[in-house]
Amino acid sequence: MKKFFNSVESVLAESLDGFAAAHADLVALGAERKFIRRRELNPRKVALVSGGGSGHEPLHAGFVGYGMLDAACPGQVFTSPTPDQIVEAAQAVAGDAGVLFIVKNYAGDRMNFEMAAEIAEGRVATIVTDDDVAVENSTHSIGRRGVAGTLVVEKIVGAAAEKGLDLEGCVALGERVNARTRSMGVALTSCTVPAAGTPTFSLGEDEIEIGVGIHGEPGRRRVKLARADAIADEVTTAIVQDLDVRDEAEALLLVNGFGGTPTIELYLMYDAARRMLEARGLRIARSLVGSYVTSLDMAGCSLTVSLLDSETIALWDHPVRTAALKW
Repeated sequence: MKKFFNSVESVLAESLDGFAAAHADLVALGAERKFIRRRELNPRKVALVSGGGSGHEPLHAGFVGYGMLDAACPGQVFTSPTPDQIVEAAQAVAGDAGVLFIVKNYAGDRMNFEMAAEIAEGRVATIVTDDDVAVENSTHSIGRRGVAGTLVVEKIVGAAAEKGLDLEGCVALGERVNARTRSMGVALTSCTVPAAGTPTFSLGEDEIEIGVGIHGEPGRRRVKLARADAIADEVTTAIVQDLDVRDEAEALLLVNGFGGTPTIELYLMYDAARRMLEARGLRIARSLVGSYVTSLDMAGCSLTVSLLDSETIALWDHPVRTAALKW
């Protein structure tokens, strides 16, 4: 294993210190590194709090700032943050409008955020993201996994909260966006968790995993490496079949790298996916390409399609200033 670290035990702490220092104009590090919060808080808006295991950067800390999250709680690599982290983050950013937890559908995340919601003072509501169409259940979840579509929910709901939407409205909007968002991933290689020092799973030189999870959970099937068009066709077919796509529907297409895939390949996959989605009657109104919800050093990518309307397009276009997204 070749990685940049001083010790396995200090990887997360030193990474958080570096992140907070590099983006000190945008974020501040909470006590004992329990959370990252937005530096300039708005106590009049609904506060958005998310989090999850580390190793998926820039999710979630990279999306803390104006127009998205107010705080993010980093757990250890691929491990949920603890309830006390979440409660302290909520207390640090909460205003009169209440707090909204955005939680990916994994057993540990759901349990710890539910415990935090029971403990935290003030008004707290929760949205659970479950956009992965690959499998109904996996190693860490009951039901569909929450993956890159979480970013879409955070961006659109974050914009609405910034514009003054109340807590109930943010919940309804987030649930609507989640219901109209589907994702599916493909792994070319495994990832390597630093504490383990060896790949999480094994793939042959000519094998890929269709429908892989962001922790390396098994997908739908393991197949021989095929042309990019064939891979994109299988993934977009699964997504479209699961969505209620109407004629000339508008959509966001997110091509997300898992951490070890060059940008040139991500744009190639975007080209393939866009062609195939447009052939099925979708108009790609908005796009995002890059490594935003990663799995450490895994080579591969996921495709996310989110159906849009005039309201969600306007919210997607709303200004955002975070470490990972700025426009």
